[in-house]
Formats: sequence, structure tokens, C-alpha cells
Amino acid sequence: MAAVLGRLMGLASPEAILRRAVSLSDEGKAAEAFPLLARAAKAGLVDAEFRIARCYLEGLGVPASRVEGARWLERAASHGNVEAQTLLSALCINGLISVAGDERPDRLFAAEVPAGPDFAAALKWARAAAEAGSASGQALLAYVLTYGPDAMRDPEEAHRWYERSAAANCAEGHLGFALSLARQTTDLASRRQVVAELRSAAQAGLPTAIYLLGVVVHQGFGISRNPEAALKLYHHAAGMGQRAAQVRWGTALIEGKEIERDLVTGETWLRRAALAGDAEAAALVGDLYAQNTHLPPNFAEAAVWYHRAAEAGHKAAARALGSLYLTGAGVVQDSAEAARWLRVSAEAGDRASQVDLAHLVLQGAGGDGDQAKVAGWLEEAAAAGDLVAAFNLGVYLVKGVGIERDEQQAVQWLRRAAHGVPEAQYMYGRMLTEGRGVPPNLEEARAWIRQAAEAGMQDAAVALAEMMVNGRGGPRDLAGALALFEKAAEAGHSGAMFALGALYGGGHDLPTDRDAAERWYRAAAERGHGHAQLMLGRYLAAGVAGDLDLDEARAWLERAVAQGIADAEADLAALTAPAEP
Repeated sequence: MAAVLGRLMGLASPEAILRRAVSLSDEGKAAEAFPLLARAAKAGLVDAEFRIARCYLEGLGVPASRVEGARWLERAASHGNVEAQTLLSALCINGLISVAGDERPDRLFAAEVPAGPDFAAALKWARAAAEAGSASGQALLAYVLTYGPDAMRDPEEAHRWYERSAAANCAEGHLGFALSLARQTTDLASRRQVVAELRSAAQAGLPTAIYLLGVVVHQGFGISRNPEAALKLYHHAAGMGQRAAQVRWGTALIEGKEIERDLVTGETWLRRAALAGDAEAAALVGDLYAQNTHLPPNFAEAAVWYHRAAEAGHKAAARALGSLYLTGAGVVQDSAEAARWLRVSAEAGDRASQVDLAHLVLQGAGGDGDQAKVAGWLEEAAAAGDLVAAFNLGVYLVKGVGIERDEQQAVQWLRRAAHGVPEAQYMYGRMLTEGRGVPPNLEEARAWIRQAAEAGMQDAAVALAEMMVNGRGGPRDLAGALALFEKAAEAGHSGAMFALGALYGGGHDLPTDRDAAERWYRAAAERGHGHAQLMLGRYLAAGVAGDLDLDEARAWLERAVAQGIADAEADLAALTAPAEP
């Protein structure tokens, strides 16, 4: 029977062959239908060419091949098949195929996945379909005219094509027309039209339209604000795979403002969007593990999601990841990796990252070219009023990092920053004290250093106490200085400990207390203070406080010598010299 049928088909017209092929396809017999479609296509039937293209694209009765699918679609489109023109345009827009425009045999060996959208081909075939009356083709043409390369864009023409597509009740036309209208809304009536178009697209089942309808309902754009209805729309679109809706729905569950809080489910929705490639969702999951107060922190998990978001270009996630590498939270501490991710965020324009990277560069981290680049960023940020940037720029100018050393310029930026940054107050005060880049002014210096000390900066407190001891820039105040030294020493400041040792050692209008002096010298020496090591060595060598210990004295003097304290060398030599007979 099959053989007889085959002979009869051999005598049949191309149209009959095509009808038989269509019948077999409808019965699910794609493998039997394909040879008949090929015969009909070779006979010049355009519908057959389009069906062969679909077979290759969908792998029906033949191994799937985007390259062969594109070739047959192009043939059918060239012969006027509007469906082929529309599908060809859509596939080119999405970068699923590329049209080479020739019939070379080596196209069989071309890459299956093009590098990106082929807007030129998409524009050509969308226009052909649109002018032939295809509502879908009109929507595609308007899309290319809206979102294609700058040279192709024509918002006014796109608006007209979207309007025609919407009038033909094309779901994509309704959505595109709503977005086009939204860009030019001026009154309540036009806003209501936007909502009506979105509603039509949403009723047709477009996930993006459902999500955007939720947005306008949430905001009360052309419609009464209804957060509960908006959340239902977000949930619906999220279930259809719309990533922005998944982010909104997940965030709503986590925040629990207009719905009962559900951290686990909320995190699941954000995770789904992140895994689908949404950088904002990945950053939010990272925040959830690093910053959320409702869950215990898990910095290792946060680093995974920040990394995913940062790789996709999310500048806030890149900065957060850089901070994790800087502190070693959840990852191995690595200043080079910290600089790398801060650089990504900084180059994307994040001011805070630019300042953070500036700190790292001052510490010797960063890569080639970072110094000059960071100096440029700091100038821009400082000129825009960023006081922290102004302070860092002053430091760069003082040290000549990535910029010509200029202490006169430095003090101008430091003075500006001093109106809000304690470190700048202290550094500007020190430069006034030393007359660097500005005439010396001890009174003004003391006032700025006092501000920094009152802000809690221990180095400033110690510097202020030293000025108070010596009466520089203001009256001498030994009791006030002693209180400042003691507070800083209790906080672990070795310089304050050394100063207390010197004050109690005698000669400063305080009762001499050698035991107290030795205790403070020892505390400072144990924290690496070179001059304290020298003084402790002298005390132990002479038994000043009653503790004579030549071996320990020698050990402390050797440590002072290793730190470059010149006076310690003479003391050590005298201690180790043989006794005279």
C-alpha cells in the first residue's frame, strides 16, 4: 500500500504533495512529511519553504540546524512569505540566527549561535512584513526603530507602527504602543490610554505587560493606586518567568510591607531571577546574606552572589565584593582582588568606590595606571563637593601620588575637607604647625587639631596634648594634657604611653614617679615604639626604677637599634663593653 501511495505521490502536483505533507505533519509524522515538503519546496512552493525552515529550527523530522533554518526562512521571505519575514526578523533581533545573504555551501559549517542581534536584517524583513500588513511585523519594525542602533532609531515612525499594530489587536503592538505613549504622556487621559494598552497586552498573556501593569497599578499611574492588586500581578508575571517581576515579588516578600513577610520564599524568587541572569537580583541576594537584619550573616554566600552580579556589570555589587576582599569577610583577604573589583565599580562611575580605591592605592595596592586615574577621579569628586575626596586629593598632592607634588594645593583641599573630615582637620593642623604649604600658625593649628581630637581621633588627641604640655598655640595645660594622654593610652596608643613615661620620668612639673614611668615605657615598647624601647633599656640598665636587669636591657636596646634609633647604638655599645680592670 505504501509503495502504491508513493507512486501516486510521484504523479501528484506540487500542491497535492504539500497538502499530503501538511496532513502527515498534523498527524505527528514529521519524518515522513519532510521529504514531501522538500519536493514541494524545490517545485517553488513558498509555503513549503517556510515549513522546511520551521522543521530545521524545531528539529521536526530532521536534525535541528539554525543555519539551515535561516537559509530556508530567507528563501521563503524573499519569495514574499509574510510569516517567514516576521519570524526571520524576530530571530535576528534575538540573536538566534544571522542572515548572510548568500547561498555558499560553507554556511553549513557556520557557528550555530551568532555573536549578537542582526539589526540590519531584522529591519529589512520587519519592514517587508509590516508593509504587507502583518501586525506582528509592524510591532517588530517599531521595536527595531526604537531599540536598534542609533543610526536606525526613529521614535516617531516607531510610534506610528506600534499604533497600527495595536489597532490590529497584536499583543506586542499593544505593549509597544503603551511604552511609546508613556514616554510622551502629558495628561491623565494619555496615562489612562497607557493603562488600557497595557491591560490589552496583559490579557493576551504577555509576561512583561502583566509586570508593567503591576507597576502602574502600584504607582497609581493613570489609575487608582492598589498595592494588593499590583502584588498579584507581580506574582503572576513572576510565575511566567518575568525576571523583573520575580525581583519585585521576592523583594516584597522579604520586606513584608504590603504582604506577610516570608524570607525563605522571597529569597527563592530573587535567586530564580539571579540564576536567569538578572544582575540586580543577584546583588539583592548578596545584600540579603551580608546586610539583612532578619537572617544571620553569611559572607561566603554573599560573595558568590556579589560576584555573579559584579561580573554582569553591577557597580554596587562590585564595590561590595571589593569590600569583602578588603576585610576578608567570606573570602580570603586579598588587596589585589579588592582593588580589582573596586576598580570595576569606580570605572562605572561609583564615587564611593573611587574613594575606596584611592585609599588602597595610598597603601601600595592597585595596578598600573591606577594612581593617575584615581587622582583624576578625586579631583572631579572634590570639585563636586565630596569632602572625603577632597581629603584624599590633599594626601595625594602631599605625597605626589599619581599627580605632581604640590603642598600649596594640598593645604587648600585639606582645609576644605577639614569642615567635615576629622582626618583632614588633623592633617591640616599638622601642616599649619610645620609651615608646609602655608605659613605656620600654631593657634589655628591647635584649633583644628582640637576638633579632630574631639571627634575621637586618637592621633589628634596625642598631638593636642603635646601642644598643651609645651604651650604651643595656646596656654600650657599640663592637667588637660595628662588626661588626654591617659585616655589615648587606655585605647592602646603607644605614642601616648611613651609621653606618659616621659612626663612621670621627671622634669615636667609633675611629681616624679619612676615606677609609673617604667610601666608606661614598657607598655609602649611592647607595642613597638622605638624610643620607648630605648628608654626602657636605659631604665633597666641603670636600675632607675629599682629593677636592674642587664640582659633584658640589652634585648630592648637591640630592638631599638633595629628600628633605627641612633642613640640606642651608643647605649648598647656601653652596655656590652668589657669592664675596666
